Amino acid sequence: MDPVRNPYAPGAGQRPPELAGRGRELDVFDIVLERIARGRPERSLMLTGLRGVGKTVLLNTLRSQAINRLWGSGKIEARPEQSLRRPIAAALHMAVRELAPRHRAPDRIDAFLGVLKAFAQRGAPTGRGGAAPKLRERWQPGIDVPAASGRADSGDIEIDLVELLTDAASVASDVGTGVAIFIDEMQDLGPEDVSALCAACHELSQIGAPLIVVGAGLPHLPAVLSAAKSYSERLFRYQRIDRLDRIAADQALCAPAEREEVEYEAKALDLLYEKSGGYPYFVQAYGKATWDHAPRSPITPADVRVAAPEAEAELAVGFFGSRFERATPAEREYMRAMATLSLVEGAAEGGGRDDMDAAVPTAEIARTLGRKPASLSPARDALIKKGLIYSGERGTVAFTVPHFGRYLRTQPA
Repeated sequence: MDPVRNPYAPGAGQRPPELAGRGRELDVFDIVLERIARGRPERSLMLTGLRGVGKTVLLNTLRSQAINRLWGSGKIEARPEQSLRRPIAAALHMAVRELAPRHRAPDRIDAFLGVLKAFAQRGAPTGRGGAAPKLRERWQPGIDVPAASGRADSGDIEIDLVELLTDAASVASDVGTGVAIFIDEMQDLGPEDVSALCAACHELSQIGAPLIVVGAGLPHLPAVLSAAKSYSERLFRYQRIDRLDRIAADQALCAPAEREEVEYEAKALDLLYEKSGGYPYFVQAYGKATWDHAPRSPITPADVRVAAPEAEAELAVGFFGSRFERATPAEREYMRAMATLSLVEGAAEGGGRDDMDAAVPTAEIARTLGRKPASLSPARDALIKKGLIYSGERGTVAFTVPHFGRYLRTQPA
């Protein structure tokens, strides 16, 4: 098989050649956009799921849908310890630039940009005793209008963000469209920023403003939002993004291959689904390796078996190993205990397969390690901050990466 013609794309956030199994999510978002265009009330959208299920790819695809409807759009990736103020200012600047050519009143655009500039600069760091920031710390958002005063510049992120997003929605209303802000890794936002974003979305929904936020994050994102504002459970539409079912996984493999006049034997597809577990990133990884090793069409189970070790070796280094290396010895010990217990818990729940990593009670981890639960809190909290585990329910933890427990169970202690 010609490796140059290999259609599969196992990359972080890289769109696969066939976006299979996500039709429902695309249809739901299309309805959201249409309802808002008709002045109907709608909620912002939150996508949740493990790493490797294609949340970023789906987020980018939803943004393309908004752009195709001539909405203003901007995208950011949340980062731990980074304030929301500057990234969201840059995203809104991009969104309004998309709307500006269709606006009849340039002064109206300039007025909003003045508010946006004031909002962005209000978060600039200051020196000791409130002194002016050093030159390297000064930040300009690239807006060629003077900063406004008295709007979105109070310094309280919740007040300022409500005012800023309300003004952005008003600009979109002027041209008969909307604004969509896309936030990846949303669970990494700080508590104040999450609270401010919830408050802004609440205000926008009450006034029917044409601005929505589409967030993507790990499975515990709903808990993060709920901790900030109790009404967040009713504020957003939540969609869980999971592994592909068998039909969708086969489509993800077969559709790109057919365009290259290549076919799979049915038993080869059986084996590929068994190896990948239906997780989109793994489907692409095993598909790519199998293509490169197969001598001819149709691709056989023997081709899959020959290629699987290469796919697994690549995943072990790039997908699993890179994450494992970020953990300290104490954190690795914690995860190894999780890996052992997750298999037991998965079997107890009726799974029994080695690719099933169930949530594990933190008390059981402490008991396995012969430690007091409080002494393990630093390791657990650090792993959560690093995005390696999450706590979906109080007193339990689980891996954010599918098959991570299986990987750890194969590693020497």
